[in-house]
Amino acid sequence: MVPTSAPIRISKRGVTGDAVLYAPRYAIALGSNRWSSHGAPPATIRAALTAVGGVVAVSPIIASAPLGPSLRRYANAVALIETTEDPAALLIRLKRIERAFGRRRGRRWGSRVIDLDIILWSGGVWTSPGLTVPHAAYRDRGFVLHPLATIAPHWRDPRTGETIRHLAAKVDRPRPRT
Repeated sequence: MVPTSAPIRISKRGVTGDAVLYAPRYAIALGSNRWSSHGAPPATIRAALTAVGGVVAVSPIIASAPLGPSLRRYANAVALIETTEDPAALLIRLKRIERAFGRRRGRRWGSRVIDLDIILWSGGVWTSPGLTVPHAAYRDRGFVLHPLATIAPHWRDPRTGETIRHLAAKVDRPRPRT
């Protein structure tokens, strides 16, 4: 089973106590299909991981076909990170990192320097304006599930109870036409 949080020792006024806080763990999807000041898309993903920080595990970077109108293939990866931020605060920080890397909002599914999405949170489900965790579409995206399965195969979807390994196996199965 993948631990969903790790202890963080805290001190108050220079005295370390027995209190232990647990940092929430997140699965963050990273994608890029344009060169940046950091280099090719895989180099951009590695630089973004450094900017995000708190990285516990990183999947291999894979190549995937684009969704929508973009013609360039994507480099995709998933990272497990730990941070004391709640999902809304983490989203704000991720969007700042995207902007710092040159991401400009525009066409849906268009080319992008970097895309950082919160996929899962060890706290379960989070819903607020502009953010839903688990990510609404991740169960249908092999380019998220396959990398995630390499680093967190036993993490369970808080809505369905299915493991990431199971979801990754299902995503590529042919579906009957309705």
